[in-house]
Amino acid sequence: MKLLYNANIYTLDQNYPKASALLIAGGRIIAVGEKEKLESIAHGKVEKQDMKGKTILPGLTDAHIHIKNYALFLGKIDCETKTKEECLRRVAERVKNTKPGEWILGHGWNQNDWNDSPLPEGEGLGVRAGWPSASDLDAIAPNNPVYLTAKSLHAAWANTVALNIARVANDTPDPKDGKIQRDENNRATGILLETAMQLVEHHVPDPSLETIERAIEAAQPILWKMGLTGIHDFDRRDSFMALQQLHAHGKLKLRVNKNIPVESVEHANELGLRTGFGDEWLWIGSVKAFMDGALGPNTAAMFQPYNGSADNRGILNMDGEELFEHCRRAADVGLSMTVHAIGDRANHEVLNAYQQLRAYEKEKGLPHLRHRIEHVQVLHPDDVPRLAQLNVIASMQPIHATSDMLAADRFWGDRSALAYAWRTQLDLGTPLAFGSDAPVESPNPFLGLHAAVTRRRADGSPSAEGWYPEQKLTLTEALSAYTIGAAYAANAENRLGKLAENYLADLIVLDEGIFFIDPNDLLTINASATMVNGEWVYTSG
Repeated sequence: MKLLYNANIYTLDQNYPKASALLIAGGRIIAVGEKEKLESIAHGKVEKQDMKGKTILPGLTDAHIHIKNYALFLGKIDCETKTKEECLRRVAERVKNTKPGEWILGHGWNQNDWNDSPLPEGEGLGVRAGWPSASDLDAIAPNNPVYLTAKSLHAAWANTVALNIARVANDTPDPKDGKIQRDENNRATGILLETAMQLVEHHVPDPSLETIERAIEAAQPILWKMGLTGIHDFDRRDSFMALQQLHAHGKLKLRVNKNIPVESVEHANELGLRTGFGDEWLWIGSVKAFMDGALGPNTAAMFQPYNGSADNRGILNMDGEELFEHCRRAADVGLSMTVHAIGDRANHEVLNAYQQLRAYEKEKGLPHLRHRIEHVQVLHPDDVPRLAQLNVIASMQPIHATSDMLAADRFWGDRSALAYAWRTQLDLGTPLAFGSDAPVESPNPFLGLHAAVTRRRADGSPSAEGWYPEQKLTLTEALSAYTIGAAYAANAENRLGKLAENYLADLIVLDEGIFFIDPNDLLTINASATMVNGEWVYTSG
């Protein structure tokens, strides 16, 4: 039994919002209150720990992460640079230490952010200034296949060696829901969009299950230091297998809500797999589908063309009717749905499908499940109230707003007034769950909290008021989306998200009084200690 006392505890429990002590046993919180009272009910051997006035919060959850990709990314080239030149320099450094013929992998480039590759105003979606090419990589890696995924994970940059291995030629047809970027002479440039990425990806050697398992295990302490005690994972089969292996070996020390891909919905239906199946460490979440692409490569599905393009409206993978068929098969066995939708057209089609799904649930006497939309990055004005009306969870990533704001202004213009609109959705009654989409962004939730309460980048741009400041949240509201909201989205609100009696003892300790600091100081906060299941898994000392 542990007694933590002399702490500033913010429980996020409306019935008992502040306390100074916690009593913990068996991985759960036995009581919340003041030291003297908890001492009177403690029994047996009690380990008392003076927290010296530090702040304690419920453990935070990243409600959208790709844990396998994030863990493996830690060993790849970090391509998130301010210039293309710096990205190429990092690739060249890796080439020096790589045998000829071996694959060179990296992640994080974003042509919209490169200072040395400005994107001219008013150009269409063809090969614009700013996009890199295979020839850039050929000059520094003539003997190695190079494959670099974009920050969005919806585009990739390959060199000629990699394209040749994948037999991607100038006359290779575009795959369904994908595009091979071509220049004015109809030659493949080395940029692959959406499903076209798979043409090369299928030739990149797959990491072994053991490699993935080791990578996720090694990533856990990094996440603990950031204050994370739980995640909602959106990677696929090999990630699930690795997580099961870690759990079986007693090495999984994060709470994981595991989503499954839509292509597995038939198998899940046949097995009768249900949302929530599992235990307190690893359980089934929702069926994940993709409705469109992303803002960065201009593949998010829009009603109207991207600014500067006469005809590009992005890529819509399916319409609402087709999505409903997937939803119906999932609902028949008790599986909830979660759908990636970024553009206003994509979100509209998802909401249409969910409207049909709610009617189907009612008609068939099925449970009213907790369905989600991942990202909800921009909505058509007519669709703004529909998430709340349909009781659909907005699973959003605050850091996307500050990362994408310049691109959103450039490509969406005035439509950005309803982009990343957390305040609007919260005021309408839409449940919010916050995450990062790592490795698209850093999984550090304090960066997300900063974005949510300031709508500014670390350098203070675009202004002191922030980008569309009317969408800012209070710190308590933003914290709730990383705790209570994330727990609700995972059907775990009876055990996670707050510090209350009989809840799991997952918590973080901060040296800072988080509610009294300058919001900019959120950018540098780390947990000084993290507890999962009543055990300290990380301490800074």
